[in-house]
Parts: sequence; C-alpha cells; structure tokens
Amino acid sequence: MEECRAVYLTAEDLRITASILYNAYHDDPFFLETLFTGDQIQYEQKLRGAIREELNELWQQEQALIGMFVGERLVGVACIVTQQVPLGEARYWHWRLKMLLSAGWQSTQALIHKENEIIDNLPSNQCGILQFIAITNNEQGKGYGSSLVKAVQSWCDEQPHLDGVGIFANTAAHIRLFVEHGFETLEQLEIGKVSGELLFYRGLKNE
Repeated sequence: MEECRAVYLTAEDLRITASILYNAYHDDPFFLETLFTGDQIQYEQKLRGAIREELNELWQQEQALIGMFVGERLVGVACIVTQQVPLGEARYWHWRLKMLLSAGWQSTQALIHKENEIIDNLPSNQCGILQFIAITNNEQGKGYGSSLVKAVQSWCDEQPHLDGVGIFANTAAHIRLFVEHGFETLEQLEIGKVSGELLFYRGLKNE
C-alpha cells in the first residue's frame, strides 16, 4: 500500500467524491431497494441525484467530509453527519424538496425512514452517522479501507461532545471490516426489505 493521508475535502473535491460514491453504492442493497423501479437509466439518474444532494447538504452544514489521498489522487471518502443537523423527520424542507426532485417522493421517504431507524437505536443524541464510506474501485484490496475507517475513528476521538459514530451496514464484507476495527453491533435492523446491522464505535472517551 502506498503512503496515504486523510484530510478534509474541499469544494473542488466534491465532483470526484460524488463519482467515487456513485460507483461504490451502485449495487448497494438499500439504494437498489429504494431507488430502482425497473428502469436502469432512471435508477442511475436517481442515485446520482441523491448522492449529489446529500453531499451538497453535508457541505453546506459543515459536516465532516474526509478524503483519503495517495499523492494527489483521491482514493477514498468518508462522510459523517452529526445530530447537530436535523435528520430523519426533522430534515429541512429545502433538502426534502431537492431530494424529491432528484429521487422521487417514495425514495425521499425511504431515506428519511432509514435515518429515523438509525437515530432511534443510537445510544444518545450526541452521535455521528457515517452516511457514506467508499474506496474507489481500482484502489480496493490495498488496505485503504482500513486506513479510512481508522481516520473516521481518529476524527471521532477528537470530537469532545460526540459519544461515537454509527453506520448501517448491510453486506458481510462491510460488517466484518467495521467489527475488525472495534465497532460493535447495537441492533439488527430491517429497513424496508433490507436487513443489516447498526454498528457503533464508542470513541476513546467512552472506553
């Protein structure tokens, strides 16, 4: 593995960040369940739109967007939202409107429902949610995923008012990765027709 560094993303990084996330989440069970209605082209348009609007919202709300760089190449991203930002049913109306135009009414409601399920099962209202985490396709299998998870944990440890970070993981490989890095299973969740685990990292201050 080449030497990598984790830094906050800039506005100039958002376009390639959206591309990395689109490719990583293209076959994600939750997004397939939420956005796919039988038309592949329409699904891909909805997925691009949903990722774009969520990234823009995270940026506008000054949430943590962490990039993993090898030299000048962005090879991975992690996007964390804290409960200081209204989530789930409390989402701002401008987010709802933009997401509705990009992904449709039912898809927007499904995204809100997912956040509600996660929030309801987190230990406190002082927790972060790992909305997205991805390594670009041609850099997978090189250990960058582990480095990115460690970067998320380091970020969490540095937040004095944060009790930890949660993520809904719905594939065996992702669950295994997070468990290997000290995440614990809080709940088995069924979101729509997608089964997964709510995993949680408590941070150093809670050990």
